[in-house]
Amino acid sequence: MDIAVYMLRCADGSYYVGLTRAGIEKRLAEHQSGVFKGYTSTRRPVELVWSEQFIWLTDAIACERRLKGWRREKKEALIRGDFEALKALARTAKNPRPSTSSG
Repeated sequence: MDIAVYMLRCADGSYYVGLTRAGIEKRLAEHQSGVFKGYTSTRRPVELVWSEQFIWLTDAIACERRLKGWRREKKEALIRGDFEALKALARTAKNPRPSTSSG
């Protein structure tokens, strides 16, 4: 099975995260042609900006869900391969403001 999670940059600058079991090239062509109505069909053309292959479907599903919850800046750090920024953004999400309590 050819399982992958992928991220597309849409014509409007937004990002779409998806999962495929049919192969990246086939799924990208489906997005480009608008064969399935949905988010990307009205935001074409799309560009593949990131993908990762998986052996286990459960791992791919977990990855897709995690990425869909990320803020734009974190997705862009992943696209750039900027793992230091990813670490910093993960820390800011866990503790967005310093504590002002004395306690």
